[in-house]
Amino acid sequence: MVFITTQSLNAEIARQQRMATEIAGEQAKISTGKKINQASDNPHDWVQISQIGRRQSINAAWEGNLTFAESRATQASTNLNEINNLMTRVTELIVTSTSTADGSSGREAVAKELEGIRATVSDLLNQTDYQGTPVFDHPSAVLIPLGAGLVVEAVPTRASISENAVGTRSIDQVLEDTINAVRTGTEADRSVALQDARTALDHVIVAQSVQGVRSQRLEDIGNRLTSSSLALTERRSVLEDTDITETITKLQSKLLTLEASQLAFARINQKSLFDLF
Repeated sequence: MVFITTQSLNAEIARQQRMATEIAGEQAKISTGKKINQASDNPHDWVQISQIGRRQSINAAWEGNLTFAESRATQASTNLNEINNLMTRVTELIVTSTSTADGSSGREAVAKELEGIRATVSDLLNQTDYQGTPVFDHPSAVLIPLGAGLVVEAVPTRASISENAVGTRSIDQVLEDTINAVRTGTEADRSVALQDARTALDHVIVAQSVQGVRSQRLEDIGNRLTSSSLALTERRSVLEDTDITETITKLQSKLLTLEASQLAFARINQKSLFDLF
């Protein structure tokens, strides 16, 4: 009979120890805000949380790539807009040159401004960022991964902007011919130069339109990545985050149960062996 009673007391001690461990676990859930802090807490949900975590890491990498792509796309759009403005100014200068006399200071001033525009356009086409990355890809397009099996071109190649602007001539060649037409050419030469400048401007406008499509695609991809990230975060929260109200209720219940068990155990433990028979 004594053996059975001792065994019962040991079992009660073990039960209270388990309850104390459970209470500590509930307290940890409240303090960390996570109801699953190790695989043993819930193996099935732990696996899902780990898988979601990996997907979140991959998404974060894609989002980082997207930020880089959007930054490049924005700079490319800015440069194209400036080139557009400069080529528009070229057409204005050619028209202005027709009202000035050959060999006059006014004609030479126009030629000098055109030379400045030519240099600026070249700078815009060949510009690089602080890391040395070209604004326009060169010599070939850089493909940026933004999803599983998804790669995009954030910017056009330099050649697609500068080359074949008017027939086989580049923008730089068109500008060179324009300067010569203004400085030493005939009225017919300047008329041809004006038409060529307008054609080159149209070429730049088309490039701007294509870049706008690229930027819109990047925005659409960004929206999808954001939605995916929010869905993953929400799913992980459901699996992992502590329901504070529910956990506090459980904790209070277990504390009361443990306290009652300890009081009862203390009273029983105070009995003598004679009392136990």
